[in-house]
Formats: sequence, structure tokens, C-alpha cells
Amino acid sequence: MVSPTNIVRLLSLPVLWMGIVQTSFGLLSFLVFQDNVGKAFIQPALFFIVLASIFLYRLKKYDVKDISYRDALMFASLTWIVTGIMGGFPIMLVTGISFTDAVFESLSGLTTTGATVLTGLDSMPKSFLMYRQFLQWMGGLGVVIFVVAVLPMLNVGGMRLLKAETPGPVKDYKLSPRIANTAHYLWLIYVLLTVLCAISYYFGGMTFYDAIAHSFTTISTGGFSTHDASMWFFESHSLLFVSNLFMLLGATSFALHFRALHSVTPFLYWRDEETRVFICLVGGLSLMLTLMLIIGDRYQLLEGLSFAAFHVISFITSTGYGAADLGSWPATTGFFLVFCAYLGGCAGSTAGGNKIIRDIITFKVIRREILQCIHPKATLPLRFQGKPVDGRVRHAVMAFMSVAAGSSLIFTLLLMMTGLDFWSAFTAVAACINELGPGFGEVGSNFIPVSYTGIWLLNAAMVLGRLEYFTILAMLTPGFWRY
Repeated sequence: MVSPTNIVRLLSLPVLWMGIVQTSFGLLSFLVFQDNVGKAFIQPALFFIVLASIFLYRLKKYDVKDISYRDALMFASLTWIVTGIMGGFPIMLVTGISFTDAVFESLSGLTTTGATVLTGLDSMPKSFLMYRQFLQWMGGLGVVIFVVAVLPMLNVGGMRLLKAETPGPVKDYKLSPRIANTAHYLWLIYVLLTVLCAISYYFGGMTFYDAIAHSFTTISTGGFSTHDASMWFFESHSLLFVSNLFMLLGATSFALHFRALHSVTPFLYWRDEETRVFICLVGGLSLMLTLMLIIGDRYQLLEGLSFAAFHVISFITSTGYGAADLGSWPATTGFFLVFCAYLGGCAGSTAGGNKIIRDIITFKVIRREILQCIHPKATLPLRFQGKPVDGRVRHAVMAFMSVAAGSSLIFTLLLMMTGLDFWSAFTAVAACINELGPGFGEVGSNFIPVSYTGIWLLNAAMVLGRLEYFTILAMLTPGFWRY
């Protein structure tokens, strides 16, 4: 059975953390940027800190170390919903947008989706813009992983929390016998890559402020920017190249980063089947998009290759940065980029989408079934990384693909019922369920045209996609609550 006491006490921790984060940005507004929006952060932050402190004090006699898997699923799911709502209050107070739109903006940040309902970013307060960027950075590896990393009291139940937060086939996140240490290692790599990215952006021509802000959303593959023109505000192909590199690093397994750094063996990346396929896919898809743009007389070869590679990487890693007017590109490129978004990055990374490891196994299952038709008596083992793939993993992957396709269809139909045309509804759903951000059609610039009903549907799609479907779907079954 789910333990309400465990859930409430566990949820008090991210509530407390969000209060601390908002207090920090209030102080930044008062002391550093002096942009007169500090109260919009401090007021809700104090309420959250007091509320969390009361719950933690009242429930301190209860031991939360005995966390069941049902508790972990509930905590992982509710954390995104609760922090998404909390994160929206400063957004609502600073911009004056509705509560619905503010929660959408907050959830889009925390889930690293990058879809927005805001315009005029260039003139907005700097502390507010940095807050949006930080929401994506904080949500990149997950608020739950952060809780596991910083709270030793969760050592015993930490593995359940970590697995509930980071579902995925085959890959094993456990880098250390102590799960809290595993979370520490993941965040260490995350912070290191962020610092390297910020330094590279700065020496590439960004201001110190923009370099930090964009490093947050590059490594987290979130895609928020401090400018309406996104990455092309800087009009630099050199910065696009830097962004490409760090988006790819953010979309590669952080456990693999740790092993490569620990062993000082960069060849581990190429030896890893998922990463190898990922790199080859990015190269092949970039060349295909370059060809489409050249045939469409949009760019010369080198410029076309730069824009094509940037947008393929931006979409396949689910970052969602922009650097060109995609509406002026040939119509086929829109379908092509949405396809890239569904492919996704590597398991164990900050990227969204289906994940390359699932794409590989799905392709191998289909290929094996075709070969089995040709050679019905042959024994055709299914292997990944040179090892047989367990039948349960294979079935889980195929179930995931079916649920992903079905969810996209259902959400698209529901969104069309709110008044959007098919292409706008489909790309809006693809943008949110894959944690991508930009859409096409009516949502090509932002998500303002979407109705309030549609916004809440997309909120649900973002959480569903961030937790990779089954965590949420398990809680909707009667059996979850019965035993």
C-alpha cells in the first residue's frame, strides 16, 4: 500500500528546495541585478519554506527509510506536478500571465521541454530569465535525483526513488554500491559539463551572463533562451558548433561519461553500441537535411550544413534551440525534424524522445521477424552490445513504443478538439511528449494560440513524457491501489 506519511514527508523536501531556489533568485534580483522583481520570488518562497518546515517538523518521528516501490512511483510523479505548480508563481507574478500559462511555462522548464507562452524575452528582467534557465538545469537530471544526492536520510530507499525517476531498458545507473554516491557522481559530471559549456560559450563570443544562462539549457537539453531569436541572436556559426558539441554531450549517457572520465578512455564512447549508433544517426540525418536545403535553394553548402546539423542535433537531443526561420524551409523538413525528435537521445541522459537504445532494439526485432519469415526454422538471437537481450526487456521496449505512438495519437485528437488544426496539434504534442519545445503551424513561434484546456493537456503530456509513460500509467491501474 502507498504510505501517505511517506509521501507527504518526501514531498516536503522538494517543496523546501523550491523555496530555497526562489529565495536565492529573489536575493539575486535585489543584490545583483537590481531589476525590481525580488518580491515576486521572495513572497511565494517564504510560504513554501514555512509550509515544508511545518510538515518536516510534524512528521520527524516517522522513518522514511522504508520506502516501497509504490511510494517511489507516487513521489516521482507528484514531485514534477508539485514543483511545476510552485515554479509557476514567480512567473505569474513577474509577467502577469494567467496561472494556467505560468504552470505550463514552469513545467516546460522543469521537464526540459522548452515550449513557451512568453514573448519579448530580450526586455524581461535578467533575474527572471536566469530563473527560467535554472529551472531547466535543475530538471535536467531530475529533481528526484537531486533529492537522493543531497539527502543521506534516503540512502536505503534511494534506489527505488532513482529507478522510479529514471526508467529505461538495459542501462544501469548504479555506479556505486551506495545509491546516494551514484547520484553524486551523476551531478558531478553534470556540473562539470555545464562549467565547460559556459566557458566555451564565453570564449565563443557570448557575454558572461548569456554564457551561463545558455550553458544551463544546453547541457540539460532544455532549449530556453534569454532571447526571442534563440541561438541565432548571436549570428555565429562558431557558437552553433559549440552548442552542437555540448547538446550531444548532454544527450549521451552520464554513466558513460563517468566511466570514460574515470578510466581516461574516450574510445568507450565508440565501443558503446547506443552511442555509436547515435553519432552515426546524427551524421547521416544532418547530411540528408543539408541535401533537402540545398535542393530547396535555401543555402550554400557550408551554411546549409551548419544549419542542418544544428537543427538535427537540436531536435534529436530534444533541446529545441532555433537558429533559422523553419517556416521558410521546405515543408518536408518539418516532418523530418519531428521524426528526429521521436528518435531521441541516449538512455541515462537529459534528452527526451524514445531513446536510441529502444530504437535499436525495435529495429532489431523488426529485422529478426522479417528474417524469420524467410528462414522459419532458423534460430535468430537478438543481441545488444554483444549480449543477448532478455525477453522481458524486448517486450517492455515494444510496449513502450506502442504506448508512445498511442499517446501521441490520443493527445493529438484531444488537442484538435480544442480548435487546433492537425499539423499544429500533432507537432505541439510531439514537442511536449518528447520534451522538445518548438512546434510548427500555429505553435511555430510560441504556444499562445493554444486554449487553456489545450495547455493543461500539454502539461499532462510533458509529465507523461518526462517519466516515460509507465510510471504514470501504473498509478492509473486499480491494482496499484488495491494491495
